[in-house]
Amino acid sequence: MKPSLLLLLLLLCGVSSPAKHSLKFFLTASSGLPDLPQFVGVAVVNGVTTGSCDTTSNMVHVKQAWVKRYVESDPQHLQWYTGECFQILPYHFKAHIDMFRQRFNQSEGVHILQKMNGCEWDEETGEVIGFMQYGYDGEDYIALDLKTQTWIASKPQAVVTKLSWDADKGRMKLYDNFITQICPEWLRGYLEYGNSSLLRTELPSVSLLQKSPSSPVSCHATGFYPDRAVMFWRKDGEELHEDVDVDEILPNHDGTFQMSVELYDCVFRLSGVKEDIVIKLDEAVIRTNWGKSESLPVQLGIHLQQLYKKKKGEREEIYTFKENQLTSVDAFIHKLHFLI
Repeated sequence: MKPSLLLLLLLLCGVSSPAKHSLKFFLTASSGLPDLPQFVGVAVVNGVTTGSCDTTSNMVHVKQAWVKRYVESDPQHLQWYTGECFQILPYHFKAHIDMFRQRFNQSEGVHILQKMNGCEWDEETGEVIGFMQYGYDGEDYIALDLKTQTWIASKPQAVVTKLSWDADKGRMKLYDNFITQICPEWLRGYLEYGNSSLLRTELPSVSLLQKSPSSPVSCHATGFYPDRAVMFWRKDGEELHEDVDVDEILPNHDGTFQMSVELYDCVFRLSGVKEDIVIKLDEAVIRTNWGKSESLPVQLGIHLQQLYKKKKGEREEIYTFKENQLTSVDAFIHKLHFLI
């Protein structure tokens, strides 16, 4: 690297709205794939998988110790998940696949129906944003607009579905109640039980990488939490976005995240951390994969040990509950067919 390209690397760890939290449900049903479960459901809080279920194992898998404590304090909560996963949703999703297949004039075969719904809660303002959308065979199909209490068709074939669902006021009332009332209540409960894990902050280890002498410098941050972070390059105080390759935030095996950008002057902002960290960028600290190099990575986690005390999240464990180990779902639970 030429001296003229030796720039100042400024790593800014700033606030990016840590007060917003989310609870999302990802649901997938399939047909024509005998080796896969016909239905799979996953619950995610603030980007952390808290539980899942599938029709092959017929089990609800609770994947965090604090979630186990939560459902033990409220057995009806687990009963609701069990009823939705095994007694309600697989049959409704199968009916939806058959209906959508007819809309597209398709024959039987491999088809995938996906659904994502949930809520986002702003802890500071109290605002709740709800969402619900369907995808069919890899493309958007229909989505709910809670403000207008109507459905938005993404395909011409979905217009008939939209008109039918718009006219179903009972269904709309159930969806609205779940998304705006029940979902935020559950989310606040999850945050209360899992605050030491969900609300923690872990600072990244940042390395400067270069594949060859002629390739661009890549700034790679890994090991940070939460996943609400931005990263960009800056030169002489100006942000650079043109011709900059920004990788998506990816999960690590330990529950933290990683991301990279390629150019020269790197800026990283992590939600919930205000302090600025300045590191001098020079050729000696760039890791390469050619020849002998004495360079070392810029390990921010090491330099910051005296500034921040890293909080350890709770060790992830998996707890399983078989359907027949739980009591049947009562009438109250059946009123919450928010995923139908």
